Amino acid sequence: MGYKILIVDDEPLLVKGLKYSLEQDGYEIFTAFDGEEALEKVKEQKVDLILLDLMLPKIDGLQVCQQIRLSSQIPIIMLTAKGEDMSKILGLEYGADDYLTKPFNILELKARIKAVLRRYQSIDQPIEERIIKIDDFKINTLGRKVSLNGADINLTAKEFDLLLLLASNPGKIYSREELLEIIWGYEYFGDLRTVDVHIRRLREKIELNSSNPGYILTKWGVGYYFRNK
Repeated sequence: MGYKILIVDDEPLLVKGLKYSLEQDGYEIFTAFDGEEALEKVKEQKVDLILLDLMLPKIDGLQVCQQIRLSSQIPIIMLTAKGEDMSKILGLEYGADDYLTKPFNILELKARIKAVLRRYQSIDQPIEERIIKIDDFKINTLGRKVSLNGADINLTAKEFDLLLLLASNPGKIYSREELLEIIWGYEYFGDLRTVDVHIRRLREKIELNSSNPGYILTKWGVGYYFRNK
């Protein structure tokens, strides 16, 4: 498989178990036990995904996620303790792609990892099909880059997937349940607030006024849709 994963957690036994289990699936594993070490490893190693615990010594997981997002879109799955609902939402706000509540089933974790990595894989298609122009947007599906009126927009993986889906189907209303299933995959067992958080973050990046959006609109009681100008 060849993917490189960085596990960041201050529980040595958990890290040891995850490392062993993921290596059995062919992943190359790196480890860090505090926030400072995690940031150093990200600079030293080109990893494909990060499993990031929320409560870390020296620098907590939220700050680590925020600092990584200043320069990289490496997919991040946050590991949170049971009952930390606000922390889960903050993790998504800070740029995490997904979260998983401890204690978790290793099979569910592996499914989440596969789902996230799948969305980062390059799309093998002709060059002319890699650039999609929709209204003021130019979407590069191979490089997973987006520009609005010529200006580049820095989106996370899930924000990109949401924009691509909605913009490619203007006027079609998607319920939160549908978006959760399509974007996060069948394996995802999160709650619907995950969709709302990502939509809000996406609006803040592409709308002139996120409280009065012009592109991604809400059909109250139904879902979200993209409006052509």
